[in-house]
Amino acid sequence: MPLIDVLVIWVHLICASIWVGGSIFLGLILAPMLGSITSSMEERLSIMIRVGRRFNMVALPSLLILVLTGLYNSRTYLAEPSMIVRTDYGIILLIKIIVVIGILITYFIHIKLLGNDVEKKIKSENVYSLYVQSIRSKIILLGRITVIMSIVVLLLAAILQRGGFII
Repeated sequence: MPLIDVLVIWVHLICASIWVGGSIFLGLILAPMLGSITSSMEERLSIMIRVGRRFNMVALPSLLILVLTGLYNSRTYLAEPSMIVRTDYGIILLIKIIVVIGILITYFIHIKLLGNDVEKKIKSENVYSLYVQSIRSKIILLGRITVIMSIVVLLLAAILQRGGFII
């Protein structure tokens, strides 16, 4: 295997670690722990938004690099589209690509939902208002969907590593 391919896979794995590991940390460690840090819903929302924005500074570039290195790693199959539907590997790769597109859409909706105006509105309103609760519920749901899809992508990557065979 050429050195460039090894380096691209290495960068791909680092970015996957950042993306999935960070997402799992936010959802399974930080969010539940905030209740024990502060009883104020305003502070919990503020902390999650600030930490999320900070994470996005690393997560977004990691996600974009993941997509680019993934395309590079899949170049043989993408250059010959018939291989995608004719082989087990190609079918698993296609499923992985569809899930990655789902992640991108969900992530960008999540970011759009948390624009600066929303953060200001959350800070200015009663945190128990219907609007704030609705935004909070959507943020939690989108975060969970993103984490689940990211874990599915890891499973599909493991299957591809084994040659695309499930059995």
